[in-house]
Amino acid sequence: MSAVTVAEPRTVSSVAVASSSRWWRDVTAAFAWAVVLFVVALWVAGGGLSAFGSAGDGLTNVGRLAGLLASALMLLQLLLMARIPIVEQAWGQDELARVHRLVGFTSFTLMLAHIGLVIVGYSVGTGAGVVGTFLDEVAHSPGMLLALAGALALVMVVVTSIKRARRRLRYESWHLLHLYAYLGAGLALPHQLWSGQDFRASTASTVFWWGLYVAPLVSVLTFRVVVPLARSLRHRLVVDHVVAESPTVTSVVLTGRNLHRMPVRAGQFFQWRFLDGPGWTRANPYSLSAAPDGRSLRLTVENVGGSSGRLAGLRPGTRVLVEGPYGRLHAGVRTREKSVLIGAGIGITPLRSLLEELPPGPDATVVIYRIGRRDDLVLSEELVSLAATKGARVTAVVGHRQSARDSWLPVEASHVDDAEALTRIVPDIAERDVYVCGALAWMDAVIAAARRAGVAQESIHHERFGY
Repeated sequence: MSAVTVAEPRTVSSVAVASSSRWWRDVTAAFAWAVVLFVVALWVAGGGLSAFGSAGDGLTNVGRLAGLLASALMLLQLLLMARIPIVEQAWGQDELARVHRLVGFTSFTLMLAHIGLVIVGYSVGTGAGVVGTFLDEVAHSPGMLLALAGALALVMVVVTSIKRARRRLRYESWHLLHLYAYLGAGLALPHQLWSGQDFRASTASTVFWWGLYVAPLVSVLTFRVVVPLARSLRHRLVVDHVVAESPTVTSVVLTGRNLHRMPVRAGQFFQWRFLDGPGWTRANPYSLSAAPDGRSLRLTVENVGGSSGRLAGLRPGTRVLVEGPYGRLHAGVRTREKSVLIGAGIGITPLRSLLEELPPGPDATVVIYRIGRRDDLVLSEELVSLAATKGARVTAVVGHRQSARDSWLPVEASHVDDAEALTRIVPDIAERDVYVCGALAWMDAVIAAARRAGVAQESIHHERFGY
């Protein structure tokens, strides 16, 4: 395969934790299903199965159940957004994002069904019609105007979460709009408390619903506000110096206090806020490009516009706020003795960091580095040095991407099957952990190829920074 060159470790010319996490993942999944089932049980206990005396009553009753489930799922979704450490490490950002999206769209659909069914049910047998009934409810029912505002906020969140819409938005803009999910949930609360009979049907119901609202509120405030602020104040991170790795790639080195006590591992990422002027409130996810050494942290970022373009101009001494660390792209999730690190472009940076932490050994780690041109190499000298120290083998896959098919290989290797290419480079890949980082579509192609090559699903670890 002419597009691939394999270098020896010292002559690179081109460059148990898992079982615990699975246990916590099962616990959190069981908790979510228990919440949903308990909501249905409360609806049944409140006469849900018997309130079908007329067409209007039946529609209203089903709409009531849809509203209860929508509320429960929305609150569970807020818990997913709270970044509770044990949940985040059990699921990983990728899987949490997928579940968050599924739960979000499901709760939104149920919310629309709730509104439609209840309004139509109320309108049956009246002369006001659907529109008149809707306007009357909004104008006169307690909390309905706030609930309408909350529903509109959630509509905006959902619309901007559709993939086609997300591609047109900068990350910072999308992230700001996404915060309206909190507003939507908050505005719906008064309506449910004032007019929702299910909230006041029994002591158990009242305790359950209040608890379900308080848990996300406390979790979000704790893990999205209090813990990040406390960690930032404790470690007092500041920019030490900035390095131009290339015309488009910048490394930022940070120092602070007691960094040896910061619970971060090589390969993880933080949400960073640099207090250098306008725009500091917008956080961006950047991985560590060097393993933490207790004295400094380093991130390496490609300038793609927006906040990433500001990093090259950061001044030494600039204060930094962080959220995290996040992600499962670290050695603690290993299931095998040997590993394969597969990165594309700037995606090599967390893998370069991870390589520092992985145990050394002849061919214990194989690094596959996908680049369009040799000029696109990032931190290549460091990768050479690390490969020599660790006894790692590095393979550079060079060439422009294919357009005829979804593939992780360059066009020059279009005659080779994706899975076959992996087994040619790493014949025993099925017996290794595979870490992947790069563009979203490219990672999907790598993961699919790895699965066809025999790699177990639990041995594939990846981090997505798309939104």
